[in-house]
Amino acid sequence: MILIQLKKLYLVFGCVIVISNLFAQYPGFSLSTDISVQRNFSKEQNFLAAGHTTIANIHVTEKNSAYISFGYFTPGKFSNTLAATAKSGATIPQQISYSNNASIRLRHFSIGWKRYLKGSPAIETGWNLYGAVGFGIMPGTVINTHSVIIDTTNYNTPVLNGEGKFKRLTLDFAAGWERHFGGDLYFYAEARTWIPASDYPSKYLFNNNKAPFTGMLAAGLRLFF
Repeated sequence: MILIQLKKLYLVFGCVIVISNLFAQYPGFSLSTDISVQRNFSKEQNFLAAGHTTIANIHVTEKNSAYISFGYFTPGKFSNTLAATAKSGATIPQQISYSNNASIRLRHFSIGWKRYLKGSPAIETGWNLYGAVGFGIMPGTVINTHSVIIDTTNYNTPVLNGEGKFKRLTLDFAAGWERHFGGDLYFYAEARTWIPASDYPSKYLFNNNKAPFTGMLAAGLRLFF
């Protein structure tokens, strides 16, 4: 269902761009690429990861741009001390404590709108300041490794052992600073956050409530065409 919604969003996005370029007096296009550090702030699932993002920008006016982006990240690792509880009162022991070593790897697709608060996409002197808001989808892969073997026929575990996948719809926000680097190149630094807008519980995630909730600091180059 999420993929169907995403396809509809991309179709709407494409129609908006075509119509905008037909009537805009300031059409332009640029590609951005950056590296970033990602932090997951979700309770009991904190981790750090590194990532790379590619962004296509369609500059509809001097101050407004539409964008579409794709990012992928290295696995973020963390561990939790958990307890498996017996399903029956006759099972001994009634509780088994163990450690779960986990890793989460995220990807992200986003479409949205960028507004230049200062400057414009094609300035040759000075610097730019902008904000962006968008809507995205975040597929993730989680791998859990239990420190002891748990018989799940007799015990309930907070998370399942092994590999699982999940998806989240997200509200995306960003703020960035940009400066002309030379020629048609621009250097930028950007802070981003993805706020989960949907909860599809996964038995492989210890915390499913508004998780993962991530923030990124990125730096990269934009090429204006």
